[in-house]
Parts: sequence; C-alpha cells; structure tokens
Amino acid sequence: MPDEWFEPLIRAAVYEPDPSFNRQLVEPAIAAFGRRRVQVALLDYLDTGAPADAAGAARAWYWTSIGVRYLPGTTTMTPESAAEYEAVSDLRERYRLTALRRFLADDDLDLRRCILPGLTLDPQMYPNQMRDQVAQAVQIARTSNDDYLQHRVEIQVVPER
Repeated sequence: MPDEWFEPLIRAAVYEPDPSFNRQLVEPAIAAFGRRRVQVALLDYLDTGAPADAAGAARAWYWTSIGVRYLPGTTTMTPESAAEYEAVSDLRERYRLTALRRFLADDDLDLRRCILPGLTLDPQMYPNQMRDQVAQAVQIARTSNDDYLQHRVEIQVVPER
C-alpha cells in the first residue's frame, strides 16, 4: 500500500462511528504500515484531537491489540508472540496514561463511553502520582447520569486489595 494512503486510512478509521466496521480499516493499516505506526497515530488523535476524534481513536485502538499465542498446553506465550507484545509495551502504557487523562479532563459523554471499555482501572498499573486519578475516574463513571458508564465501570473496577 502506498505510504500516502496512511493518513487517510487512519483518519477514516478514526471517523468511522461503527466500532466493528473500523476494524476493516485498522487491520489493513497494521498489515501495510506496522502496528507501532498505527498505534502512534491513534495515540496522537487520542491525546490532542477534538473529543469526537479522540473517541474515534479509542474505538479504533481496540483493533490494534495483539492476538497473543501460547505454547501448547501452557500459559506461556510463544517467543514470537512475546516479542511482538513487548515491542509495543511502551505504547500500551502511553495509551493507559493518555486515556485516563482524557477521561478525566473532558466531560464529553461519547468520549467517555469510548474510552472506558479500554481504560485500565487497576491503580497498580499507574505511576504512584496517578493512582488517585483512577479512583477519580471510577467516581465520575459511578456518579454519571449515563447508565452505560455506571454499568461498565462496575464490570471493570478492580476490588481493593
């Protein structure tokens, strides 16, 4: 696929409102341009985009995850799968931090609905200085007037240890 198609393909994935159909845009982009490049582009939309763009990036991000493969009869990843998973670990962390920041900073309902399913709500997954922000995100979702946010947060919240 020609390089000049990268931006239009990513933009189409971000602007596609159907969270299932955008898969048909994200997966070819990954195949043609690589997972890292696609994830970086989506993170840029999530980080600096208008609420609708950030929501679209969160929807598209789902399809960038790695299908982990395991050694037969074990819970150990294959060496290839482990290498692929590790190659973008920094971007998974960046997604976690950026998604939490946007969830807290922007009260756009669609954006929050799109971010919450992929938002890690385990405080241990964040730097010490951000752990209170996880509790803040949980509180926002629990006290929202939106039934979806209220329901979804209870599925995802990590019990206190």
